[in-house]
Amino acid sequence: MRGIPMEVVGIDVPCVDLLVHVDRLPRENEGARLLEYSWQGGGKVATALVALARLGVKTGIIGVVGECPYGRFCNDDFILHGVDVSRLIIDKNGETPFSLVISENQKNGRSIIYHRGTVRELLTEDLDYSYIVSAKYLHLAGVTAATRQAAIWAKERGVKVVFDADDFNSRILEMVPLIDVFIGSEFCYNSMFDDRNYETNCLKIMERGPGIVVFTFGERGCIGMDGDGFFMEPAFSVPVKDTTGAGDVYHGAFIYGLLQGWGTRDTARFANAVAAIKCTRIGGRAGIPTLDMVKEFLKTGRIDFEELDRRVEFYGKPRIMRV
Repeated sequence: MRGIPMEVVGIDVPCVDLLVHVDRLPRENEGARLLEYSWQGGGKVATALVALARLGVKTGIIGVVGECPYGRFCNDDFILHGVDVSRLIIDKNGETPFSLVISENQKNGRSIIYHRGTVRELLTEDLDYSYIVSAKYLHLAGVTAATRQAAIWAKERGVKVVFDADDFNSRILEMVPLIDVFIGSEFCYNSMFDDRNYETNCLKIMERGPGIVVFTFGERGCIGMDGDGFFMEPAFSVPVKDTTGAGDVYHGAFIYGLLQGWGTRDTARFANAVAAIKCTRIGGRAGIPTLDMVKEFLKTGRIDFEELDRRVEFYGKPRIMRV
């Protein structure tokens, strides 16, 4: 796809998740019966790009994976969903990051054990200027020399920058003037502010540069602000199995709404719906719906579990062992 402009380009360190679902997490020296397991691709921006691709958007990933079974799994999963991998670098000496994610029924909680991997860092000289500036949106999550440079190029050429602020650190503040759409998690909000003056605090971020500021609060929905004012949008009620990747999928769906020219509040409601459907199935990728599924859910409240279960079955097969 080297000659075809992408609508959304993202920069990330893709990873692999081994997801394990149990009734409850075992205590020390206890065991727990495995109810379900799944191998799925992971990564904040990576999963958002897959969600966008499922919704019918042309997306491309810029990043580094290792020349290893996990790296090939990531690459193949992107291709399966139609995400362009022409700028995905293979590090011959690196090992792709890996996480063990344990979710439970009793508290709808999860625990994560992760290995950071040994892939090299994406460098500014790895970036393809024309690939980035020909997109409509650039999606970022971390603050590195490469992501900062990409954001500068995007800003100069009118490409909208969407930033996933799942975790907060002081370096994010350096990026804020380059960001058009700031989407933070509840954890990020609590790290930035010590009160619930949501409207005032959203405005504080907007004054630094972003035209849209949103914070997601899981089952409590999301809040946001744009030039038209402040809003609160409730979450949808669904049978939750696993929240892994819900925020990432939300970001992808939010960018989809922006691409359609929808208002911010309508976009947030759509993103809430997509993330809610995802949470009904294990992992960050299996539960991602198609656009038709989301439309049906918004219209009737029904979810096509048969289609999602086919994806669950697909990811439940240990394909990674055969790579």
